[in-house]
Amino acid sequence: MPTQIAVDADPVLAGRVRDALGLPATATLAVLEGGRSGLTYVIGESTDRCVVKAVPQGRRAVGRNDVLHQATILAALAGTGVPVPRVRARDDEQPAWFAMDFARGEAAEPILLVDPEVEPALARSRMLDAARVLGALHAVPLSVVAGMPAVDAAAEVERWSATMSAVPDELRPGGAALVEALLAAVPAPVPPVIVHGDFRLGNLLFDGAEPVALVDWEIWGVGDPRVDLGWFGVFTDGRLFSGSGRVVAGLPTRAELLHAYQEARGDDGGTSADIAWFDALGRMKMAAIMGHNLVRHRTGARHDPVQEQLPPAIAALIADGRRLLAEAAR
Repeated sequence: MPTQIAVDADPVLAGRVRDALGLPATATLAVLEGGRSGLTYVIGESTDRCVVKAVPQGRRAVGRNDVLHQATILAALAGTGVPVPRVRARDDEQPAWFAMDFARGEAAEPILLVDPEVEPALARSRMLDAARVLGALHAVPLSVVAGMPAVDAAAEVERWSATMSAVPDELRPGGAALVEALLAAVPAPVPPVIVHGDFRLGNLLFDGAEPVALVDWEIWGVGDPRVDLGWFGVFTDGRLFSGSGRVVAGLPTRAELLHAYQEARGDDGGTSADIAWFDALGRMKMAAIMGHNLVRHRTGARHDPVQEQLPPAIAALIADGRRLLAEAAR
């Protein structure tokens, strides 16, 4: 979990949270560094802490600020076998918020230089367990989120191609061609499932080798299960992150991850078909996000010199996505 920063937080919100959780007036609501959706706080004693996510004052509860969207899926998944934090309280009154258990553990991407190194054998074990967690998630019946419309693969391309298009051409060499190739070969649909939207080791807390909690549900929805699989696959190959990643020996192969996933899901679900296309989609999405972050840094919207390491990775992700589609076409 992110690091707690002991600073004063919104006293009105703090009072609402304390009342709902039955906490004493001495309980402090402190900012939790690293939360990027809405506002993220921690409250309670060290032995029984809660994470609180709230809509920023004066903001609309949409997109990443729609914290109750996250609370809904966490509550829906309780008791399904998918490891998620327990929702302790929610308040729909604006600005809305919810509180969940503070999950202890480590979330790290073995292949990324910005994260701590993970011993290769442990990294392999965690990736296989993560694939099983994803299989368990995709096995959850859609009835737990009845009424949520499904998003198909073509809509996923359109969504992220808009992000790609906002990045200057020189920062995304071949990006337009990759988007065009994806749209020209959209696979046939398979039955939709609950998708996490950002499924990777960096969003799965582990206690040693044991998965403890799948977090960061800001963009969950209902859609093609292969979207999650393709995104997860991006974070298994350090060669894609030239300048910002590392190669970790012994990580599971794509076939091993798919086997662990399908074993946990209980059936194939059609996910073995056209997986290369979804791997290419994942690479396009990652390149678009990196390009967007680099532009934000260079325009002063968010100062982060680390973003200057990204151009080689953006180029590598796009090139590999095009390679995957070309090989699949042959």
